[in-house]
Amino acid sequence: MSQINNSDKGWTAELDQQAQAEWATLCSSLSPESVLIPWLDWVSHMAKSPGKRAELSSLALTMTEKLQAYLRDSQCALPGEDDKAGVERPVEDRRFNDPAWDQWPYNLLHQSFLLQQQWWEQATRDVWGVDQHHQDVLSFRVQQWLEIFSPGNWLLSNPLVLQKTRDEGGANLQRGLTHFLEDSVRQLNGQPPVGAEAYVVGETVAVTPGKVVLRNRLIELIQYRPTTDKVQPEPILFVPPWIMKYYVLDLSPHNSLIKYLVDQGFTVFCISWKNPGVEERDLGMDEYLELGFHAALDAVKAIVPGSKVHAVGYCIGGTLLSIAAAAMARDGTSEELASMSLLAAQTDFSEPGELKLFIDESQVSLLEAQMAQVGYLDGDQMSAAFQMLRSYDLLWSQLVNTYLLGERRPMIDLMAWNADSTRMPARMHSQYLRRLYLNNDLSEGRYLVNGSPISLTGLTLPVFGVGTVTDHVCPWPSVYKIHKLSPAEITFVLTTGGHNAGIVNEPGRPRRQYQVLTRPQGGVPLTTDEWAACAPTYQGSWWPEWLAWLQARSGKAIAPPDIGAPDQGYAVVADAPGDYVKER
Repeated sequence: MSQINNSDKGWTAELDQQAQAEWATLCSSLSPESVLIPWLDWVSHMAKSPGKRAELSSLALTMTEKLQAYLRDSQCALPGEDDKAGVERPVEDRRFNDPAWDQWPYNLLHQSFLLQQQWWEQATRDVWGVDQHHQDVLSFRVQQWLEIFSPGNWLLSNPLVLQKTRDEGGANLQRGLTHFLEDSVRQLNGQPPVGAEAYVVGETVAVTPGKVVLRNRLIELIQYRPTTDKVQPEPILFVPPWIMKYYVLDLSPHNSLIKYLVDQGFTVFCISWKNPGVEERDLGMDEYLELGFHAALDAVKAIVPGSKVHAVGYCIGGTLLSIAAAAMARDGTSEELASMSLLAAQTDFSEPGELKLFIDESQVSLLEAQMAQVGYLDGDQMSAAFQMLRSYDLLWSQLVNTYLLGERRPMIDLMAWNADSTRMPARMHSQYLRRLYLNNDLSEGRYLVNGSPISLTGLTLPVFGVGTVTDHVCPWPSVYKIHKLSPAEITFVLTTGGHNAGIVNEPGRPRRQYQVLTRPQGGVPLTTDEWAACAPTYQGSWWPEWLAWLQARSGKAIAPPDIGAPDQGYAVVADAPGDYVKER
């Protein structure tokens, strides 16, 4: 039996890779097979499930009767009186809270839409024989498709838009057209959104004074200038995510977490990742560990000798920090760390939320083929995926407000930062998706560092974890799983807000609260439901809670260290915020 020789495999593999890359371009980097296969699985099994079809037919009949009863009751209510408000809707939804949606024919339109959404949710669930991941993917995709046809998204079916158009004589639509043209030109030219120009890195955001004391091909390390006569002896080292730029931790002076800690008497260091290009295509997770975390830690130890370090990781930066800490525990060097804080960071990717719906073998292979040609994953591709996770809040509501109502949402620092996207090296992103999301190597004890596996069970240093209630990127039950992986003492906070706004949560911000509970070292972990039921609730920001936790694990205050350590090879390179953060 003949076999294909290696030379044939080489050019055929390259041909397949090129074809996949072209396919990725045509399909906007989304694998059609990742949708087609779940759909075929569902269709084929639905065809063999007469009971499920009968159940759905009965449900459709019940929903039709509810809709008819609602319309009848609405018609019987006298116009202009409060009776309409007392008519119970079959389905409640915040998108249609305005009383204008109770008027004919908008009551019919929005309730028909919501009932249809409910019917399809039931239709794509609990079908005999269908793979669970396929059910989740299909349900999500169907809901995304239906969202396009929501009556709230269109001029002629949205009573609020129609009323505003009548009131203003169409001026709102004229403004909306102007906004659309302006946004289109900016997008084509690669410019930031309107209003973002008011937030300039180093001038209006990322302005906490400091110096760059280390620069290599992957990071700049910033040491911030102290503002107090005495500081805690243990410095803080931030490991931010490289999916976004570090200055989410140093936005405006009033909501800068870095400035807050500096003003409270801590010596703070923060990594600023390089925005990678083609030259960095071969940087992988090992390089992010060595050139990133360990290079920064070595610098901090040289500048503040003899002191342990409070290490803080945010999002994927927290995952990298967990990997580093586990490797240090394996190698017997974890005593260099005083504590570890994980802000909205996952260590177990078995249930990573809706982002998992975009990650399977077909999708990852497609991205790998595209990245092999380009050298990196563009930041806009990640932004598009995050938009789909919250399509109403991040896409449709903004389109309606901006282009139909003609009301552009004022730009704020967090929005401007969010638009300042970054790229990811091809090798690193492939390893990240495969090792963590697809294979879940870290929590399963298979993740290799320097050729040997690491385990989070070896972590014994104090841990402070933060999850946010409405996080769609790192859902808090997934973040909470660190309790089952490490026997360490873990203080866990659950705060209101999302992945970013829950972390940028300065004291004095209204309508904020958090729960907090400490699991002692070696203690039995509670389930998420048990934890939520017994963890006490406090009003306000979680920052002071974390500050007190850090202070309790710090020594007696000392004089601030010098900026940099020239004799140790860490001379001042530039003023903060450095150069890497300004790369686009």
